[in-house]
Amino acid sequence: MANIAFDNDKYLQMQSAHIRDRIAKFGGKLYLEFGGKLYDDNHASRVLPGFQPDSKLRMLLQLKEQVEMVIAINADDIEKNKVRGDLGITYDRDVIRLIDIFRGFGLYVSSVVLTRYHGQNLAKAFQSRLEGLGIKVYHHYDIAGYPNNTAHIVSDEGFGKNDYIETSRSLVVVTAPGPGSGKLATCLSQLYHEHKRGNTAGYAKFETFPIWNLSINHPVNLAYEAATADLNDVNMIDPFHLDAYGVTTVNYNRDVEAYPVLVAIFEKILGRCPYKSPTDMGVNMVGNCIIDDEAARHASRQEIIRRYYEALCDQKKGKQVDEAIRKLELLMKKTGITPAERKVVAPALEMADKTGDAAAAMELPDGTIVTGKTSDLLGASSALLLNALKAIGGMPSNLHLISPIALDPIQHLKVHHLGNRNPRLHTDETLIALSISAASNPMAEYAMQQLSKLRGCDVHSSVILSQVDERTFKRLGVNLTCEPRYQG
Repeated sequence: MANIAFDNDKYLQMQSAHIRDRIAKFGGKLYLEFGGKLYDDNHASRVLPGFQPDSKLRMLLQLKEQVEMVIAINADDIEKNKVRGDLGITYDRDVIRLIDIFRGFGLYVSSVVLTRYHGQNLAKAFQSRLEGLGIKVYHHYDIAGYPNNTAHIVSDEGFGKNDYIETSRSLVVVTAPGPGSGKLATCLSQLYHEHKRGNTAGYAKFETFPIWNLSINHPVNLAYEAATADLNDVNMIDPFHLDAYGVTTVNYNRDVEAYPVLVAIFEKILGRCPYKSPTDMGVNMVGNCIIDDEAARHASRQEIIRRYYEALCDQKKGKQVDEAIRKLELLMKKTGITPAERKVVAPALEMADKTGDAAAAMELPDGTIVTGKTSDLLGASSALLLNALKAIGGMPSNLHLISPIALDPIQHLKVHHLGNRNPRLHTDETLIALSISAASNPMAEYAMQQLSKLRGCDVHSSVILSQVDERTFKRLGVNLTCEPRYQG
């Protein structure tokens, strides 16, 4: 497992202080477009070991009394039942999930805005559900010529026809369940309405990656390109910042390309643009909190390899990812990265060759590699889990943790009632059987206590795993890769 690369406590303090300064710069009211995942930023925690997945949310808690949350969701995404890939839930369900999370932390969620709204049936049903939960709902509409026709956009027929979102606090965080939800347009529309009402307000952008004060070819920034390979995002030097200050910073192509348009919109709304570059718009302090650059580089190289395997498996599943794979291969060639750098790949493949069946390997927190093979009772992933728990707990490798009393009924249920052709246990079934055994077996109980130590461990499978096994590893916080081939 990677060494700690990031000072999370320093980040919480520095980031919240920087946002307070930006609020003050705009006279006490700031619309903050929050890119990326606000609550569960697992990408950041993988490439910057020490960064907690909920760090950005915890940072906002430092500003709790000043913050209110506005969630934007594209009404067309509701209509299409668009799914968030990492969680497997639809965008509208994720909005409800985010509201529950934010409220659970004591953050004020003031409203949801339905962007690109034109009376879609599912969007109207979702609005009714939100209003039943006491959430205010606003509508923003398609604007002809957006984002280039600034004369029309900044007019009563453009932003002017959008609902004005009533806000009451100095920091309005505009977030969303995913990209394309209309966060930027929501912020700009609000600036237009605030200006018409004679109110002073500003805009800033929070985007963790790419990190503006790392080099363009730093592995952390390249890992961001790998993560967005399917979106054709590329890191680039911010030419506006270089021209204005003579300082080289990194941004990404969409922000740089959109900047001239944003300048024109700001000038229409405010009479001037408050920023000299896309980098100026950002408030991200992540780069200032990296404490071990080598550890960050190593973790980021591993992330690029993981993204590569993920794309290869997606291709095997029939998804159109050829261009993403090409881009990932170029990134790996550019940085001299090979799959062999992932320590768990070779042991998993060696075990598969030795047994002639599916196998898997895991690197434990102390660097030890354990493997799991397919048997009559357990799939390779299940065997790997048990072997890992025994190794972490210092138990004999030949110790049987699961009692036949727990195992037999599950196998009987699978084969005789659920129509499975083989009785081998998946990872979720194995953990259930282990928890049942823990009631009477102290060693099984001790093995259960080791589960939290698997978080952050690397796993490689010689075959594409079932959704059940993949989901279990994800819930355990394990970093999984698979060979792009099916078992059998």
